[in-house]
Amino acid sequence: MKGIKILVAGALVGVVALSAWAGKPLIVAHRGYWDAPGSAQNSLRSLVKADSVGAYASEFDVWRSTDGVLFVNHDSKFKGVTACEASSKVLAGVVLDNGEPMPTLKQLLTAAQSLPDLRLVFELKEHPDKEAEALAVKEGIQMVKDMGLADRTDYITFSKEALVNFAKYAPEGSLVQYLSGDLTPMQVKVVGGNAIDYHIGVLRRHPEWIKEAHELGMKVNVWTVDRPEDMQWCIDSGVDLITTNQPVVLKGLL
Repeated sequence: MKGIKILVAGALVGVVALSAWAGKPLIVAHRGYWDAPGSAQNSLRSLVKADSVGAYASEFDVWRSTDGVLFVNHDSKFKGVTACEASSKVLAGVVLDNGEPMPTLKQLLTAAQSLPDLRLVFELKEHPDKEAEALAVKEGIQMVKDMGLADRTDYITFSKEALVNFAKYAPEGSLVQYLSGDLTPMQVKVVGGNAIDYHIGVLRRHPEWIKEAHELGMKVNVWTVDRPEDMQWCIDSGVDLITTNQPVVLKGLL
């Protein structure tokens, strides 16, 4: 009987712990957890580090080379190379700040296959060539599917055209999030999005959008939140996800 009481007590503690966690926002490591020794933005190491500190998801940025290869990097121009105007050979020769070569999307997804607890947030950067951008949406989604990661990948973009295409082609269950902050949640939903991912400055100006999004059945993500006071505001405001360069700090607050 004593053993049963201990088991029941342990189970209740677990339920209480889960209840305490319920409703708290999830942590998205911005460009991976790159602010760590040996890491760099959008590197394979940053993906592994995001997983190692218990982030819910790791965000990364995607460009399409002139010969149709998808690469992962944030800046449109990095170390003198403009991503969407360069060939795959040129992009493969770009070295990140931690000594890794700039990864292809396939290389990053391959690394993610060995990190089953980490969700992925695929940001397609806005391309001047809208035809190339539309191809990148289809090619990126297909690669995610082919590599068995469709059930744990979400999509974000600043591009209205890419937003519409992601909404059209993304697998059911994926979040399709708009970043620019110039549309209301209803306007995002009308074109097929099911989440907003807005800068904290936008949501501080429009806190009512958090409630509106939730009433529409949409998720709310916030970027890029690095100050503890801003993190606390997001937590208190009831957002669903917080994108940050400081996942360890946010984890401590949560």
